[in-house]
Amino acid sequence: MKFSLEWLKHFLDTDASVEELAEKMTQIGLEVEGVEDPAERFEGFSVAHVLTADKHPDADKLQVLTVDTGDGKPLQVVCGAPNARAGMKGVLGQPGATVPANGMVLKKAAIRGVESNGMMCSVRELELGDEHDGIIELPEDAPVGATFANYSGASPVFDVFITPDRADCMGVMGIARDLAAAGIGTFKPVEVPTIEASEPCPVEIRTDDPEGCPAFYGRVIKGVKNGASPDWMQRRLIAAGQRPISALVDCTNYLMLATGRPAHVYDLAKLSGTVVARRAKAGEKVLALNEKEYELDDTMTVIADDTGVHDIGGIMGGEHSGADENTTDVLLEIAYFDPDRIAKTGQKLMLTSDARTRFERGVDPAFLDDGLALLTDLILQTCGGTPSEVVRAGTPPTTREAIAFDWNRTAALGGIDVPQDRQVEILQSLGFTVDGDSVTAPTWRHDVDGQADLVEEVARIVGFDQVPSTPLPREEGVAHPTASRSQIVERKLRRAAASRGFNEAITWSFIPTEQADLFGGAPNIVANPISEDMKAMRPSLLPGLAAAARRNLDRGADSVRLFEIGRRYLAEGERPTAAVLMTGNKAPRSWAKGKAQGFDAFDAKAEAIALLEAAGAPTGNLMLMMDAGDTWHPGRSAKLGLGPKKILARFGEPHPSLAKALDLPKGTVIAELYLDNIPAPKNQERARVQYSPPALQAVTRDFAFTVPSDLAAGDLERAIAGADKKLITGVRTFDRYEGSDALSLAIEVTLQPNEKSFTEEELTAVSKKIVEAAEKKGATLRA
Repeated sequence: MKFSLEWLKHFLDTDASVEELAEKMTQIGLEVEGVEDPAERFEGFSVAHVLTADKHPDADKLQVLTVDTGDGKPLQVVCGAPNARAGMKGVLGQPGATVPANGMVLKKAAIRGVESNGMMCSVRELELGDEHDGIIELPEDAPVGATFANYSGASPVFDVFITPDRADCMGVMGIARDLAAAGIGTFKPVEVPTIEASEPCPVEIRTDDPEGCPAFYGRVIKGVKNGASPDWMQRRLIAAGQRPISALVDCTNYLMLATGRPAHVYDLAKLSGTVVARRAKAGEKVLALNEKEYELDDTMTVIADDTGVHDIGGIMGGEHSGADENTTDVLLEIAYFDPDRIAKTGQKLMLTSDARTRFERGVDPAFLDDGLALLTDLILQTCGGTPSEVVRAGTPPTTREAIAFDWNRTAALGGIDVPQDRQVEILQSLGFTVDGDSVTAPTWRHDVDGQADLVEEVARIVGFDQVPSTPLPREEGVAHPTASRSQIVERKLRRAAASRGFNEAITWSFIPTEQADLFGGAPNIVANPISEDMKAMRPSLLPGLAAAARRNLDRGADSVRLFEIGRRYLAEGERPTAAVLMTGNKAPRSWAKGKAQGFDAFDAKAEAIALLEAAGAPTGNLMLMMDAGDTWHPGRSAKLGLGPKKILARFGEPHPSLAKALDLPKGTVIAELYLDNIPAPKNQERARVQYSPPALQAVTRDFAFTVPSDLAAGDLERAIAGADKKLITGVRTFDRYEGSDALSLAIEVTLQPNEKSFTEEELTAVSKKIVEAAEKKGATLRA
């Protein structure tokens, strides 16, 4: 939200500097994202007096002006504006100045052979509006030579980020109230005028949707003259990023930005019959002010008359009934709309507006009468006219329940010892009602509903920087670990993955429902998503990693190795998961190996086993199972587990249809590790056995087996390792040969003698056990 210092001082009496105000706003939770000083933007522009205006000798549409800049040295300026003439005063940009609208740096130049020392500026060139048919004409009393920044009253502009819970600060008045409570000045509440009505309201107003629109107030003003709004109003609106449109529209925007209260003006001549807040009918359409047509349904609240819909309630008015330069009679509308209804309607229509932002966060339901009086007064001052009486349909929800407050909670929960009388003073300055130990929040503070919220109010005004830094108590001796087992496992996984060349990705836990459907659907759907593309809680980490990989590939990366540790959201609850993705080149092309090498399923398997081992899984007991699931390639994937019901990981290539849907290139391999299935290690408290290297040299023996085509090498290795667990210390497959009629695996077995070297008889006996163990798996020793 943007607003000028001038506008802030309309509600706040203060001598604080811009820097002090910005710092205090950030301290109390209104984060200042930037401060812009128009004086810098208008540097080099000043008030000038045109002394003479003669026709250009070589151009019919140009004039040669002699301009007084106040220093006694008139300048010659070439100008093409039709309204340029001797005796007028305007704004001159001298050489060296930068034109705000286009960034052009002015310099002395010859235009059609005549020297020009700068430029007389239009409204558009200085970004003060859209008018550009002529140069700015200033009043006769404008001081020649004065800088335009000082003359125009340009004021520093704050850009403040308002969190969704602080709807009360979506108006300058609310921010001024907070600053005054923090001791930065004195709050000047808005003065609500008394409006003398001339006649009963000629329009019937009612609400037929008390859930979506509990209250709908309005009045008619006849005999208005719609034109340009006053300079002071335009100046404040422009500073806030609003484009001045017309006096009637500007008055509603001014009220919204000043007080946080949206309102709307209808051209009375374009309405017919009763104006009513009701549910839309399925299939009804409305052409909104953004010149787009929207189809409505019966869950949406609209403002309509006897002919049809004129307003998407609380979001955007219709094009048909809007005020224009010919408008003479208007109907003012100020209503209270249900925040949930506004949010859901905006999401369905994918329509955002300043009004929606405020209504869905919750405006002040008690400000309808005051807001209508302020809007009426603004229009009467700027457009004239005679107002009718107010029509009130419905009742706004203004009741607030008192909160029983223990004043000691501020010290216990907030960590700041604040005297009770100071706490009372802070809460009352923020608009709260205090009666002993009972506190009632004002109607504009929807975010306050418990003791913790009251503690936060006191703490932020006193200053979170006043919370003392208190070290946690520590027991003597060796400190006990504070991290949980799952946290320790995740830390080990991060280190292991990084050491193996992976880059960590942190992606959204929300994905489009279309992507969730690829993994069987998402049982968890967000009720109020950030956008339609972030509606489903992810059942897999793969969509996020795939999007991150695609972004890297699109930016020229030839090898992508990503990992993520996060949560999957399934019907049975959250599942801690780690995932890796590899795509692109495993190794670049070279003279030794020729073409670049890609990744395959065995690379994914190696990474899965390495990371499972880092996480503490008993990798020596892992079983390989081929059916990885519907989302995996049927022939280039598998799963690892401690049994069919205890799956620790899946790895390999994604199913071709899944890879296409996620825009993954050919050769992408992935692995998913299910961290909650990793069993806790036994004897966690036992100290590690001291390492003692063997005294005797190990012996290796090679075996070649003919094996069935469906026998996994890992299963054969485990069978051989179990043949003699005391002597066999290592089993490794080092060769695979597939002939026309048989599959052969070559196995290297490491034997470690203990007290003495092996005899030939002992080696023969161990070899016999190895062959017997292999035969039980269907393998046959090759001759």
